Amino acid sequence: MAGGNWSLTNQPVLPGLYMNFVGAAETAIQSGARGVVVAPVKAHWGPIGQFVEVANETAINELFTSDESDGATAFTTLYLALLGGTKKLLAYRLADNSATEAVVTLKNTAVTPADALIVRAKYKGERGNDFKVTIQPSLAVASLKELKLYEGNTHLRTIAIGDGTVESTVAAINEDSGNKWIVAEKVGTGTLAEVSGVVLAGGESGISGITNADYIAATEAFETQDFHVLTLDGVSDAALRTSLVAWVKRVRGEGKGIIATLGGPKAEDIAADAVSKSIARSIATDFEGVINVGTGGKMNGKEYSSAQVAAWVAGLIAGQALKESTTYAVTPFEDVTRRWTRSEQEQGIQNGVFLLVHDGRRVKVLRGVNSLITPRQGQNNGWKKIRKIRVIDQINSDLQRQAEDHYIGKVNNTEEGRLALIAAGKQYLQTLASESVIEATGFNVTLDSRFYGNAPQFQPADDQVFLAWTADASDVMEQIFGTFNVQ
Repeated sequence: MAGGNWSLTNQPVLPGLYMNFVGAAETAIQSGARGVVVAPVKAHWGPIGQFVEVANETAINELFTSDESDGATAFTTLYLALLGGTKKLLAYRLADNSATEAVVTLKNTAVTPADALIVRAKYKGERGNDFKVTIQPSLAVASLKELKLYEGNTHLRTIAIGDGTVESTVAAINEDSGNKWIVAEKVGTGTLAEVSGVVLAGGESGISGITNADYIAATEAFETQDFHVLTLDGVSDAALRTSLVAWVKRVRGEGKGIIATLGGPKAEDIAADAVSKSIARSIATDFEGVINVGTGGKMNGKEYSSAQVAAWVAGLIAGQALKESTTYAVTPFEDVTRRWTRSEQEQGIQNGVFLLVHDGRRVKVLRGVNSLITPRQGQNNGWKKIRKIRVIDQINSDLQRQAEDHYIGKVNNTEEGRLALIAAGKQYLQTLASESVIEATGFNVTLDSRFYGNAPQFQPADDQVFLAWTADASDVMEQIFGTFNVQ
């Protein structure tokens, strides 16, 4: 899908809808949910290099397990994102080249037993090293056999393998829809020998060798997905953050309206100079498409760094309706790892730091700001608000989708065709106004006067349409001032 920014001196080549959002010109065509979070994770189990939808905590355990030893991050990252309220969560497991699956080779009952069947863990990772296989006669029919799979001392599955031949066993294991743990490969013939508790071995998770380059390579896959918020798995490396910010800036410039939520390490969160360190991250980023989380959180006896809390922030942003704001949103955390003073909070908000604060009763978001500090040409201070950017992104996405589905390549570029496009745009803005996403008065869609009328400044090509959109995005109450007169 082509789209993004355009200029009079650098017009794009690909067919598409190209919109500039400057100042008060925020527009769109059919409101849709911006509720998809993508998170790269490290784990001891699960598919590698694939997008997997995670719906709840049970799914995390089934897909990746809750084991976070030796650098695994899947459970915390995905759990916090779900806790934030995201409508859809896509996990993407990273692993280095050392990742392998656990295996065991079973022999047949020949006079000289030979290798007959390889049982492999379904996924690469250390979890498979805890699997055990038992083959024994069926308790129901002695002439038939069954394979029992254990994880440690926990019974996972009993699979009927018929007469116990290699062929019947391979088919039974691989065709069992309830089997989520092992696959079988034929390497010999005959009937399998009975075994008791043979252990799969050799599984490696491929975590220790993961580098920044693996995260950057994953962003190429992310570009193929339709998502709205990206968060990391607690990683806070400065070089990786720099590369990721550059990537976000590029894809946003190409019309993919995503937001990234990032944070820092626990040591910076609780340091005496935590304020200056958090602000320094925003200064280095200074971009509306990146949220810089500045505080860690405490929950159920565990402390989370701001880089980990960023996953919860991603879920919060993705789960909110377009007209909602993250300002004063209540969090599940019981406290923050460092409480900022009033003056520190003011410094943080003014310098693009997304803060959690304890108000004496609960932990909540202080103000829904992104890391933008100095608005660029065509921007204003409203671009520092997360809600504002989400509205812009939603409108841009809706416009592109509607134009591609109903106008580009389908409607003649005549006066009637342009009037139809304008009418659709006005109808969409009316929908946004009725939902209080934009102000109810003053919105409009017209032909850009620079290209049309009695004395146009520029001449559009026969296949180009230039529109002018006018709207004023609404905002939520964040500051209430009152005067109390005592008589």
